[in-house]
Amino acid sequence: MKDLLLVVRLVVIEKKDILYTILFGFLAGIVAISLFASSGYLISKAALAPPLYTMTVMLALLKLCSILRALSRYAERFFSHRATFAILGNLRVSFFEKLEPLASGILQKYRSGDLLSRIVGDVESLQNFFLRVFYPPIVFVLVFLSTIVFTSFYSVYVALSLLAGMILTGFIVPILFALRQRHIEQGIQSERGELSTEVTEFLYGFRDLKIYRKLEERERRLLELSDLYIREQERKEGLANFSQTLNTLIANCVSWAIVALGAYQVVTGKLDGLYLAMLVMISLNVFEYSIPLAAFPVHFEDSRRAAARLFSVVGKDATMKLEPDSEIYNLDQDAISIDINKVTFSFSDHTRPILNQVSLTLPAGSKTAIVGPSGSGKSTLLQLLMKMQIADHGRILLNGISVDRIQEENIWKSMNVVLQENHFFYGTIKENLLIARENATDEELEAALTKVQLDGFTLDQAVFEKGENLSGGEKQKLAIARTLLKGSRLWLLDEPTSSMDALTEQNMYRHLFNQAKNDTLVLISHRLTGLEQMDQIIVMDQGMVVESGSFTELMEKRGYFYGLKQIEKSVLF
Repeated sequence: MKDLLLVVRLVVIEKKDILYTILFGFLAGIVAISLFASSGYLISKAALAPPLYTMTVMLALLKLCSILRALSRYAERFFSHRATFAILGNLRVSFFEKLEPLASGILQKYRSGDLLSRIVGDVESLQNFFLRVFYPPIVFVLVFLSTIVFTSFYSVYVALSLLAGMILTGFIVPILFALRQRHIEQGIQSERGELSTEVTEFLYGFRDLKIYRKLEERERRLLELSDLYIREQERKEGLANFSQTLNTLIANCVSWAIVALGAYQVVTGKLDGLYLAMLVMISLNVFEYSIPLAAFPVHFEDSRRAAARLFSVVGKDATMKLEPDSEIYNLDQDAISIDINKVTFSFSDHTRPILNQVSLTLPAGSKTAIVGPSGSGKSTLLQLLMKMQIADHGRILLNGISVDRIQEENIWKSMNVVLQENHFFYGTIKENLLIARENATDEELEAALTKVQLDGFTLDQAVFEKGENLSGGEKQKLAIARTLLKGSRLWLLDEPTSSMDALTEQNMYRHLFNQAKNDTLVLISHRLTGLEQMDQIIVMDQGMVVESGSFTELMEKRGYFYGLKQIEKSVLF
């Protein structure tokens, strides 16, 4: 329910449209009931052969009610749907504002298919919250209470019958079915997420499934999940139909009860027979507003589950807040110094720390290599520098300022980053390069391609989704070209040339080091060749710094780095 309250807060932002929706919804209901009441009264009055002018006035009122009903119903639909679109916009913006700071690590917690199901499916489910859950009960209560007050002037028993019908159809039946719906909806949400996840895995892994002859097995699994999801949907629809049928039955029973009570009161002289048809017509029409409430449990539970699943992704403290009572700093345009002081970090599902009491000093303009075996925490350290993750303990300072006091955008603006996995968007080479600097000219883009030995590519050449038509080396070259175009003063390079041959790698580093001559550069590498030009080398193992120094110092020490270098020599030569 706490998650649903977050949705309510986003709903009430649109106060004006909500007020208009309730107002015109109430007006449409009252006018519709007045139309039926007038029709019933006119039928009874016509039987007494009244003067023609009386009938003319009554017919004119009927036409006026018809016009008012159509206009008010249109206004209700207009404002309710406008409010819904605005609420969905508010919901998406609010959710993505909370999601953005978690983007780097979110896929470590959620599988992509499940995440897509939540972001798309659950947000779409919440479009029914305002239209089916929030305002219809308010209109229902207002219309029913007004009708009960009106009918009480003619017959208290009829008014009490309508009150009993309102309680049964508007509260008791929906509550009972809401409790039953909760279990079914839980299964539907779970099955939808699992089906989305498996479909995503199937599409991404189609080639490997084909190679290893596991395609038919995975297809059977998808069909089983699809059938299970369909069965759960059928249960949900069946329960909703049963609830609506029960509400209709209760409404008809109340209407028959009003006919019987009214007839009895007419016979006993407690009710003028002229109003009997009017009261019956009122009862037939007013329950039209209770029948849709039969679907209230479905939409309420659907909205509650969707809100819970959606906001569970971002959690309560999703945004990486700045330190309280602190200024918001911008990094200078000069080279950036880095100080890491006793930093410890672990992922939520890891028992051992990924980084353990790491301390480093990287002066402005220095060139630093971080080496070590896989899993030693090198890439995680870069994520902390980029504020993609937040350290559990310790501090990271950029130019003497804690990263907690610098907005993420200001940190990223000052960095040239090449990661192990770089994303490329569906489009052209030019569009993927302009991400780095949107005002770059074609000549500058072509020069960047030439530097990374992609001069055979044209700017209009197509790039498929995730760069599927590019080789591993071409992807890395294109990523390096983007960093060369950006031209910031802090370079973070994580295995930028791992898919290139030695000669191409040497050429890449020549351009990188030439452009970063006066900048701060941090290079993560498994290869130990070519590190002689680095100012310092940091050797990591099991999340800790085990050695540091220049290439010459580490080789003379004959320690951990020396051993790694000897192993590399024995393997390569």
